[in-house]
Amino acid sequence: MKMPQLESLEGMRGAAGTEGARRATGVSADEPVAGGVPETPPDPEVSDRPKRRRFTAEYKRKILKQADACTRPGELGALLRREGVYSSSLNSWRSARERGEIAGLAPKKRGPKASVPDPRDRELAAKDREIARLSARAERAEALIEVQKKLSQILGIRLPDSDDKP
Repeated sequence: MKMPQLESLEGMRGAAGTEGARRATGVSADEPVAGGVPETPPDPEVSDRPKRRRFTAEYKRKILKQADACTRPGELGALLRREGVYSSSLNSWRSARERGEIAGLAPKKRGPKASVPDPRDRELAAKDREIARLSARAERAEALIEVQKKLSQILGIRLPDSDDKP
């Protein structure tokens, strides 16, 4: 004799098919695998770093269209589980669509935004390098003058003062 709970679970499983079953990320129910068997077996090793998922604008539009078509309770949750998408992602895609950002659905490049260098900054950097070069040259010249003074003192040669002009 079967328990009443088990009968109801079996009936639900048979009626719903694979609804609610988890699917690997990136595999859509609309895209059948060639021959029903994946081309390469999945790698059982865990990678060092997880790979960030990127969704194309076309995929986002398709999911939004399917989400808008969900009317019965539980349909939207089943769609999100099947596609491996979080509800927060769906909300951000919807808000981008409502703002009219068609390009906003496309993935954005991460990191700091590249700015166009100001030509004045380039000129300022060149002047800083020139100042540093001339300062080093002046220090070398002063060191040479000091060496000449010490050598003249050792040899007993009197040098003209820098204030005296010939």
